[in-house]
Amino acid sequence: MVTYSKADSAMGHLCISKMHVPYHYKLFTSKEQHKMVVRSLCRLQESGFYYGSINGKQANALLENEPTGTFLVRDSADIHYFYTISVKTALGVRNLRIQVDNNSFYMSTDPMKSDCVPHFDCILKLIKHYMPLGIGAKVTFIYSKGETAPLELIKPLYHTTSSLQHLCRKQINRDMSAPSERDQLPVSVQQYLFDYNETPR
Repeated sequence: MVTYSKADSAMGHLCISKMHVPYHYKLFTSKEQHKMVVRSLCRLQESGFYYGSINGKQANALLENEPTGTFLVRDSADIHYFYTISVKTALGVRNLRIQVDNNSFYMSTDPMKSDCVPHFDCILKLIKHYMPLGIGAKVTFIYSKGETAPLELIKPLYHTTSSLQHLCRKQINRDMSAPSERDQLPVSVQQYLFDYNETPR
């Protein structure tokens, strides 16, 4: 098993100094998983909708009066998971654990179809996948306590205001559709854009 260490030189290029210290410890199964989780954590901390170690009751209080589709990401209180998405659904607030294997994150919203769910190497990519794409788009359903509701991640519940620099990065990533456009930028700018290139709307 691999555990987190600030002395891990292989992680020196990641934002370890900015990492939120979780209130429980989950072991990593490999260095690859460690890198993936830390990389996603860095992006989550930039997002403005990552709430760290709040619990389910606190998440429920934050979301209960919000419109359906409002969501946030927090640390999971279960030591078997790293993160949880808390979302306001038609059934009320539901907490969806984000599962992880050696090289991807995923959610099993339907226990009968757990073997065919999409996998992502970043939590922001996972979130983007479950955001509505328009009329006619495929809908994912949550099965909870014998009831069913569509899973729609529509609006992040922000708790911080992002810097102007970060907001500009998000907008540029949205507007740049062709890789050739990005290739014309200085390498340092390309890297900065890439560091947060899967942001929700």
